[in-house]
Amino acid sequence: MYKVKSFGAMNGQDVPIIALTDGAMEAEFIPFGAAVRSIRVPDRDGSIVDICLGYDTLAEYRDQSGCLGACLGRCANRIGGARFTLNGETYPLFANEGANTLHGGKVGFHKKLWAYTCGEHSVTFSLDSPDGEEGFPGNLHAEVTYTLRNGALTIDYRAVTDRDTVVNMTNHTYFNLAGHDGGRVDDHVLTIRASRYTPADSGNIPTGEIASVEGTPLDLRRGAVLGDRLGHPFLAAGRGYDQNFVLDGGEESAAELYCPRTGIAMEMTTTLEGTQLYTAGHLSNRPGKGGAVYDIAHAVCLETQHFPDAVNHPEFPSPILRAGEEFRETTSYRFFVK
Repeated sequence: MYKVKSFGAMNGQDVPIIALTDGAMEAEFIPFGAAVRSIRVPDRDGSIVDICLGYDTLAEYRDQSGCLGACLGRCANRIGGARFTLNGETYPLFANEGANTLHGGKVGFHKKLWAYTCGEHSVTFSLDSPDGEEGFPGNLHAEVTYTLRNGALTIDYRAVTDRDTVVNMTNHTYFNLAGHDGGRVDDHVLTIRASRYTPADSGNIPTGEIASVEGTPLDLRRGAVLGDRLGHPFLAAGRGYDQNFVLDGGEESAAELYCPRTGIAMEMTTTLEGTQLYTAGHLSNRPGKGGAVYDIAHAVCLETQHFPDAVNHPEFPSPILRAGEEFRETTSYRFFVK
């Protein structure tokens, strides 16, 4: 079931919180950025824990950096040199991270007010991005549907365009399975079923190589306590993890996160070929929900995606969406206790 309550106003429009419930589990969403605001699940003792970082006010979502809980697009992650060539034409973009474009440009999807419709177990947010917005070609219609059912939060992405363009949508929820106010995630155990990753330069733009994780702190195939890895010199540039993993695929889940403090575990599955692991190394000290204070390494983001800068690397799986075709991808997070 769902319920709607007011969260504030923007551009003369009421902006609600939409809450979905499924048994003991509840999740909240807002149309600004099509963002996940909270996820409440039971811990091993049956107490309800909010495991998603967020803000108490709409103004904070508008003004703060970090993209907490938001849907990112039109192209999530980075495009090197803030430009790409498609069908023989070069498209310059807005450089909002040094010389590169990050998360869609100056005003990405995470800073947009989306339309919404509610169903019994789901909410669908929709957005129309006009031809030329942020430099991208094509009128794009994008949708993201969140479904809460059977202990899992599933995210379905869909997009169509009238001109060939670039699409790479993902979600930027910050998970802390000790609670959104649980502090550093050093005790969390993370498994990612990826034997390879995409090495990057000093601007975190992939070099084009696909390398083995063997012998590096990126080897999370057997699980690792994050606190044992976050201080490794290999991860210094990102103040922790900020790398794209090439998922092995197959029938197993792509990743699993576990917190021994609460017993809460999260299993992630996806149709996408990559995931950006980000341990909030650039999350500056700031107020969060209910008087919490968020800071570096207070969360884990698992952003399923096409590879960063894939439009400029023909050796990578393509992020190009052709006119008349449909972008459709799914990521699911299932919650349980150990």
